[in-house]
Amino acid sequence: MTLRAATPADLAAIMKLERASFPTDAWSEAMMREELTSPHGWYVVDEEAGRLVGYAGLRAVKSATDADIQTIAIAEGARGRGRGRTMLRALLAEAARRGAAHVFLEVRDDNPVAQALYVSEGFAEIGRKPRYYQPDDVDAVVMKLDVRGWHSASAAAADGDGVVTRGSSATDGAAGAANAGDGGVCT
Repeated sequence: MTLRAATPADLAAIMKLERASFPTDAWSEAMMREELTSPHGWYVVDEEAGRLVGYAGLRAVKSATDADIQTIAIAEGARGRGRGRTMLRALLAEAARRGAAHVFLEVRDDNPVAQALYVSEGFAEIGRKPRYYQPDDVDAVVMKLDVRGWHSASAAAADGDGVVTRGSSATDGAAGAANAGDGGVCT
């Protein structure tokens, strides 16, 4: 697993994974380009053997109190190896660096695996958006995380090498796609 900051040069590979992960409501290339170039966005990509197998994005205006997880997607063949959790933690760490106090996200109601991943990192359900995911007519579960509490717990759990060693669960890496889709959907 190689995690690095995404660049506009990654757009074609990201869009290929976007369309495969979210066949009914993939973002447009123009939307994704805007996300990758926005000063308020922060995206990472996960590469394996030179191939992009995942991406994740955060929207966090520097010094704002709130941030949003925009998306997390992992290629089907690369799921189940902790990649979703690793990318989520990278996004949360960036939100903390940018001074966010809270991180919000929406996750499909029909994706208990992703919901369990988020809960295991400290997110709590705060509401629902009926029929949010279209055209699938699926509700969104709105979740919130206290970034400072998460950051403190992560720092306390880090071993001498700075590797987070908090307890893992069966949901480690189960996060697949993040803004819509079927099994493996995160947000």
